[in-house]
Amino acid sequence: MGRAASHAARQDEALPAAAGISPPWRDRAGRFSWLRLGALALLSAPLVALILGWAAGTLGPDPVERASHETGRWAIRFLVLALAVTPLGRVLGWPALFALRRMIGLGALGWALLHLGIYVAEQNWVLWRAAAEIAQRFYLALGFAALCGLAVLGWTSTDGWMKRLGRRWKRLHRLVFLLAPLALLHAFIQSKSDASEAVLLAGLLLWLLGWRALPAAWQGRPGALLALGLGAMLGAALIEFLWYALATSLPAARIARANLDLAFGPRPAVWVGILGLGLVALVLARRIAGRRGAA
Repeated sequence: MGRAASHAARQDEALPAAAGISPPWRDRAGRFSWLRLGALALLSAPLVALILGWAAGTLGPDPVERASHETGRWAIRFLVLALAVTPLGRVLGWPALFALRRMIGLGALGWALLHLGIYVAEQNWVLWRAAAEIAQRFYLALGFAALCGLAVLGWTSTDGWMKRLGRRWKRLHRLVFLLAPLALLHAFIQSKSDASEAVLLAGLLLWLLGWRALPAAWQGRPGALLALGLGAMLGAALIEFLWYALATSLPAARIARANLDLAFGPRPAVWVGILGLGLVALVLARRIAGRRGAA
């Protein structure tokens, strides 16, 4: 894993680069990759479901608005997933995952562009009207700013741009850690009274940012990962409380206390903790298996 981990460290904060144009199911050496094919299927499946739902008339009374919301959600989901590739690859000792970062990152950009396209369609393709709406509405301006930033990162994610920009390339691509919170704030404002998914993604983003802030020697230690998972869970609960307290008229304290009541299923913050514990369990299981194999 040494060479792969070293390569990942150089591109840790960015969408990875690609060597030329080739079918997305092939790796950089031109070989067929089941892993890349699976990632491509994951990125495409929601679009297939959306098209089938549109054709079947199951998207509700306003299918255009439903499609707009769905494409926006998937853009943010895949953006967070792209940021999770490096931690998962390192913690689980699976460097093959690193090759998926660019694909998933560009997939998030593609979904964001589709989200914008559907919004323009809602404005009857009148570009000046769409631009005026974006300029006048804060949450739309946030989303558009995040999209523009992602477009820049996507455009400069090639080997050629890496060579052209040199050290500045890595600094540029670290902007993704500012763009992701912008996109999430856009999602929070748009979600209004039900910010459950935004809270979950915010908690996962807290985990991802916290993991990158850990010393390199701690990033794979179960104890540090356990503390990080609990911290991200508490952070998500705090974000949820502050959102409902400051941005809505809903009882924020009652919603916060619901995190302690699992009668109706785990709240988003609790799911963040569950996912964090699951990752710790995988790390421990891998270590046990490695020791047994060495014995």
